Amino acid sequence: MLGHSWRLPTLALLAACLLPGSAFATDSCAGKLGTERVLEVDPHHLQVGTKHFPQTLDLAEGEVVLTFDDGPHPGATEAVLKALAQQCTRATFFVIGRNAAAHPALLKQILAGGHTLGYHSQTHPMTLADLPFDKAVADIEKGFATVDKAAYGKAGAQPRVPFFRFPGFGSSPQLLAYLDKRGVGVFGADLWAGDWNPMTADQQLKLLMSRLDRQRRGIILLHDTHQQTAKMMPAFLAELHRKGYHVVHVVPAGPVTATAPQ
Repeated sequence: MLGHSWRLPTLALLAACLLPGSAFATDSCAGKLGTERVLEVDPHHLQVGTKHFPQTLDLAEGEVVLTFDDGPHPGATEAVLKALAQQCTRATFFVIGRNAAAHPALLKQILAGGHTLGYHSQTHPMTLADLPFDKAVADIEKGFATVDKAAYGKAGAQPRVPFFRFPGFGSSPQLLAYLDKRGVGVFGADLWAGDWNPMTADQQLKLLMSRLDRQRRGIILLHDTHQQTAKMMPAFLAELHRKGYHVVHVVPAGPVTATAPQ
């Protein structure tokens, strides 16, 4: 078991207290996809997503975790957030530090929607594993600080939400050990649509749903930097609802403690 959870709206009041902008009104969300439950996971020693690691999150059949990489990006990110809000659905956004610094208002929109804000390095090198270890660590740490300053107004010794995804899944044993020592959980993914490849929104939807219908659960990787993904989102969320899938929102279990970088 990689964490514990509570279901919505059974503990909606508690969720609203813990997550900014996250109060779900039962009447306004009736008949929508919604967020089935909140899954608290301990970030210490967390390495999940079968495209990268041997294990994934503790998800039942039909449960999915929605994640978005590389943002925020004007235009696309707002459209993704609008689609999620219309379906009362929460996701996790792994953002790039330099994009966060350029578009802090979009970070605040992500937080206001009650979504989880994680990290995706400062500059998105392809890949961090190909850099000298000290330069890779510096890029990771700068990403932590840049995102936290842009989102929350200041950066502390520890990243605010200790969730990280490697650009291109380009990790190394040394970097994984470093993040583990920092108490930062690492996310891979279980499936994706390959939305970095040009295709129409309809083509992307069909590809993603065909993969999900085979696996029936998992961490889904998308990018809120692509218009094709933004255009796909309303139909994708509607299809999840129609087929009886349930969205799980992942948050770190607290309180979180970690070793400061040396």
